[in-house]
Amino acid sequence: MSEKEDLAKQKAEAAAKAKAVALARKQAKEDDAEKPEVETDIAKQKAEAAAKAKAVALARKQAKEDDAEKPEVEMDIAKQKAAAAAKAKAAALARKQAKAKSEEKPEVEMDIAKQKAAAAAKAKAAALARKRSKAKSEEKPEVELDIAKQKAAAAAKAKAAALARKRSKEEATGKPEVEMDAAKQKAAAAAAAKAKAAVAAKNRTAVKESKEVNTPSELSPNQSKLDQIVSAIESHVGQGALLEHYINRLSKDVPTLVANPDTYFSIAKFLRYDELLNFSYLSELHGTDFESHMEIYVHLHSFKMNQSVALKVKLDRDSPVIPSLVPLWSGANWPECEAYDLLGINFYEHPDLKRILLGEDWKGYPLRKDYQPYDVEV
Repeated sequence: MSEKEDLAKQKAEAAAKAKAVALARKQAKEDDAEKPEVETDIAKQKAEAAAKAKAVALARKQAKEDDAEKPEVEMDIAKQKAAAAAKAKAAALARKQAKAKSEEKPEVEMDIAKQKAAAAAKAKAAALARKRSKAKSEEKPEVELDIAKQKAAAAAKAKAAALARKRSKEEATGKPEVEMDAAKQKAAAAAAAKAKAAVAAKNRTAVKESKEVNTPSELSPNQSKLDQIVSAIESHVGQGALLEHYINRLSKDVPTLVANPDTYFSIAKFLRYDELLNFSYLSELHGTDFESHMEIYVHLHSFKMNQSVALKVKLDRDSPVIPSLVPLWSGANWPECEAYDLLGINFYEHPDLKRILLGEDWKGYPLRKDYQPYDVEV
């Protein structure tokens, strides 16, 4: 081999060695660069393993502590439940007591109210009894006078009956004694019934008039309306149109107007057509025999005022005549016929005044206190 070829070979070998050295250096450098990452991964793994171990140990320790503290926790829960149950029981008891008190309170209040009402009723009854006793003491002389009159009338009737029996005995010659006794008994019974009816009528009249006069002194809730009605009547009809006016305490405090017979129709007409009063409804009309006189009661109602009123007029008993109210209220038609039929009160200008319960040939008027049947046996 020539020197040239040896040189070339040496160069090639040197180049190969240099290349191998460079390659080795590069590989070493790369290994040196990767070595920290590998070490880092190993360190991380070790750290993770240590952390896991520490966590496991900590968990074991916590579990051990939990196991040790569990009875205390359960005991605390039991105490809390017992305390809650005690509170609930106390609250229920408190509610029960409050309910019992609230139920007892109305009963106590009701008992007090009953006692007050009973005391008020007793006081009112005592006052009424005193008033009645006073009224009776004032009326006693009149009652005694009436009794004396009744005794005198009864004696006169007995004397007249005895005289009649004597005459009938003298006239009825040959008449069987049994039939005469029966006739005497019937006549005596009729006379006794008549006397008893007269006494009862007088007593009823006295009681009724005393009740109407003796009214309480407290102010009625309808007093203002009565004053308004009276003022309107006196302004439009006249000052003397009303004989009297008062609150009837025995009939729901109804304002009552006592009219003069001459102004009776004028007052009724004013009550019917006045725009402020407007008593458009006649609810009732009836008559009463007081033996000394007769009276007509007319009950009216105003829907505009929401108020009722009674119009009253006193009539001469021997000739009871008064204008008819049918031209003002058509509802007065039959009540006026009834008063005519049973009491003999004449309503002039009535469109068809007639007897509606009894026949036209009936004798007398049954609601008069001195009425005597035409046939004693009926």
